[in-house]
Amino acid sequence: MSDLSTAIKQIQQMLSMQNAMNSRVSDTWRENNFEWYRAIWVECAEMLDHHGWKWWKHQECDVPQVQLELVDIFHFGLSLRLMAEPNTQVIAEQLANELQQSVEHTDFKLALEDLAAAAVSDKAFDGKAFTACMALMNMDLDELFRQYVGKNTLNFFRQDFGYKEGTYIKIWNGKEDNEVLADLVSSLDTSSVNFQQNVYDGLKAAYPV
Repeated sequence: MSDLSTAIKQIQQMLSMQNAMNSRVSDTWRENNFEWYRAIWVECAEMLDHHGWKWWKHQECDVPQVQLELVDIFHFGLSLRLMAEPNTQVIAEQLANELQQSVEHTDFKLALEDLAAAAVSDKAFDGKAFTACMALMNMDLDELFRQYVGKNTLNFFRQDFGYKEGTYIKIWNGKEDNEVLADLVSSLDTSSVNFQQNVYDGLKAAYPV
């Protein structure tokens, strides 16, 4: 687990990347009042299917997919926080403290329901519930950071290669782009100052055109 100062730096970098991604989709994203909270609870429902909740049939938890959904939710959570507070240092400090809280939950489903409930009832991102979800999926802040940078970079890549226009290729030589990303990120040095650029370059080299 990152120490507090490292955690704040990681979160500040993710906030900067999130603002850049949102601005890439829409220059006026702060004025558009997008329903980030709705994206959170919809993702929670999708994540529950990957985790398994049906008592009447055999299910196995797909941990990598659940972690990926948590990363997607963090994108929306960061966006909500950016809408509410202009000072990214303040947001980073708040989130760093929330993400290092002790975990009270022992049941992932209940922690996830707390996360969804805050999104539905308060239109908010519950950092404490998110921390519990991460911990119960063996995910710490360093792993969140690694996966976030990868997915954010992939989102940029998608936009650059026609995602909005409908010309983007999602399957690369038999693999979904998310799978290509996972393989790529695991082969790179996440501590490198050029990590984000290295991810983008790797995606570009693998894109089937």
